Amino acid sequence: MAQGVFEAAARREGLADEITVDSAGTHAYYTAGEPPDPGAQEIVLSRDIDISAQRARLLTPEDCERFDYILTMDDNNHRVVTSLCRGGPTVRPFLDYASGPEPEVPDPYGRGPGNFEHVLGLIEDAAEGLLGEVRTRHL
Repeated sequence: MAQGVFEAAARREGLADEITVDSAGTHAYYTAGEPPDPGAQEIVLSRDIDISAQRARLLTPEDCERFDYILTMDDNNHRVVTSLCRGGPTVRPFLDYASGPEPEVPDPYGRGPGNFEHVLGLIEDAAEGLLGEVRTRHL
């Protein structure tokens, strides 16, 4: 969801050619090549964002060299990514860029449609904050 939302924000601002966005999981239960959860696809589509072409993959050590930022959704992801990307890019919780007090993006899966809406709101907020930082620091 975050990849699609951030890509849409970059397109809206005319920055799609300036910013490369990708997403990857940190746990083996992600099946490489699988599309996003149907609930995730449905909720972002309500904002005219189509993520159906995205496919799951695991984070690799090469990602730590390729990207300026690697953002995590929760503390567990943060520990895994920080361990993998020592001395690499900025590794930060995604919600560090949000205006609200929540420190982690809750896992919406299996918890009802309202949770996908809540998570989307957090992601949209953080995406705007991140876009502001990227613009200030890199563009």
